[in-house]
Amino acid sequence: MGSFNIDIDRTNNIFKAKVEGTFSPEDGMESVKAYQASLASITPSEYEIHIDCTELNVSSPSTLPILEGCFQMYKQDGFKNVVLTLAKNPILKMQLGRVARTVGLENCEINEV
Repeated sequence: MGSFNIDIDRTNNIFKAKVEGTFSPEDGMESVKAYQASLASITPSEYEIHIDCTELNVSSPSTLPILEGCFQMYKQDGFKNVVLTLAKNPILKMQLGRVARTVGLENCEINEV
């Protein structure tokens, strides 16, 4: 089961999200709704989005379209920068990097801890 948490750091203009586990399509849709509700209170072009993926599992093929949709939203919403933080997981890093390239998210940075 996948979970997510959103926190907005208004002092440093960082939209923080933490995603964990394995997302089902339903989990993905719930996270999109929470993201959109939180986004209404900020101007994305003034913010970076930092996503903590250190406890995220590799996505199944059935959830990849939702993941692509999320990356597309980050691009369309116009965040200054998209920063993904991962534990050392080469497969997840490749998967997220490929999704970012697929949607043309050029300001995406993937960091390993």
